[in-house]
Amino acid sequence: MKINKVETFVLSDKLQESFFFSQWEYSERRICIVKVSTDDGLVGWGEGYGPADVIQAGIKSIAPLLIGKNPIEQETLWFDMYRKTLDYARRGVLAASISAVDVALWDLKGKALNLPVSVLMGGQHRKKVVPYATGLYFSKGENLIEKLVQEAKNYVDRGFKAIKMKVGLSVEKDVAIVKAVRKAIGNEIKLMIDSNHAYSLREAAELARKVEACDIGWFEEPVSPEFYHHYRELRGKTSIPIAGGECEYLRYGFQQLLQNDSVDILQVDICSAGGLTEAKRIATLASTRGVEVIPHVWGTGIAFHAALHFIANLEPIPGRVYPPDMYIEYDRTENGIREALTAPEIQMKNGYIDVPQLPGLGFEVDEAIVRHYSTEIMI
Repeated sequence: MKINKVETFVLSDKLQESFFFSQWEYSERRICIVKVSTDDGLVGWGEGYGPADVIQAGIKSIAPLLIGKNPIEQETLWFDMYRKTLDYARRGVLAASISAVDVALWDLKGKALNLPVSVLMGGQHRKKVVPYATGLYFSKGENLIEKLVQEAKNYVDRGFKAIKMKVGLSVEKDVAIVKAVRKAIGNEIKLMIDSNHAYSLREAAELARKVEACDIGWFEEPVSPEFYHHYRELRGKTSIPIAGGECEYLRYGFQQLLQNDSVDILQVDICSAGGLTEAKRIATLASTRGVEVIPHVWGTGIAFHAALHFIANLEPIPGRVYPPDMYIEYDRTENGIREALTAPEIQMKNGYIDVPQLPGLGFEVDEAIVRHYSTEIMI
């Protein structure tokens, strides 16, 4: 079996209503996916996290390395792609391009061997995962707190056991919003906050101190990802667990977070940090320091399924007879591509999502949907 084609698609969905967070506004969901095909008719699908058009260019630049190669040997192919880009792209978007291809190769390998990816990764420590609803972004207009409170209540009504909300407007505004949301959802629902590195160390410490009483599950990206020592210092100033890693790439970037004792929770994004191959290595690094791993997930059902398999394979830390539930990020913002691209439909039952047991990543891609959302004319 040999790879004979690597195809990329940039998919675009114009939003009915824009939303924003501490850094910028979204009016469109734009995502790059990749399809890797073999000479015997099998295909695997992957996805990159980041600027879609640049990721597409990156995949096209490394695709010739894959043609004629055996997709089963995904670690060898990963190293070939890494070595090809090492001199000029040790971090960033080209790492996301490698990630997209790597996810597709794992999908292909699972289909070729008729096994779920998580089994191929070494086995499933769990068969179901707790999704947390990512939402509560900011919108323009009046009554923001009322809108966010209602959105949070809707997630609880739909059965979510955990919610992550955005902060980063200002310490004063954030405190008011967080307190209102916590009051609305009660004390049984896990609540996390994410500032997308909006704050200085002083501001982040102030915000953490003022919302500690709200029982915050973790404070995500409180400060710039460049300041590892600020992460470490913030951990000493609050009882709220500190999370980060969305902006890191490869095991070498995550090693910096770990060596600096920067986080309580490591948030590897499989579709940008190096794919499933590298994410498994990163998880091993984290385990040597007893640091919890909860992946960042943003995109389509491809990324979500990859994260499900990754989490299924994660070793519990610490091990015990009845290990705690593991969480997966479940983006609930408007995204027509996410909802329609893959089948079967992702379903939450009693607050859990089952780990797919079908071969590969456990989904089929509707290529009519690919054509519908593609930014290029497809025949």
